Amino acid sequence: MIHQLRIYEIFERNKAAFHARFRDHAARIMARHGFHIAAMWETASAGRTEFAYILAWPDAETKAKAWASFMADPEWIEIKRVTSLEHGSLVGAIEDRLMTPTTYSPSLD
Repeated sequence: MIHQLRIYEIFERNKAAFHARFRDHAARIMARHGFHIAAMWETASAGRTEFAYILAWPDAETKAKAWASFMADPEWIEIKRVTSLEHGSLVGAIEDRLMTPTTYSPSLD
């Protein structure tokens, strides 16, 4: 099992729209493509607001295939288009980290 940490810079001016899009659309569509969201947080760091979440994957190949199919999903493409037109850019910088547990890490199961 591997875990992926995603951190999105989000903006106070349209933070509610970001959360609505992720909660009502992205999470649902991700699940359809085999994503397992382990946890989600909102954080504040260095004067910016961030949305962070962890995904659990069986392996890197599964992760890559799922991301490719999600990003090509016609429903997701349309939702991003419509919400961007209505609210402007909802996400700034994106950080993506693949995390592999150490041999001494407690189990997440």
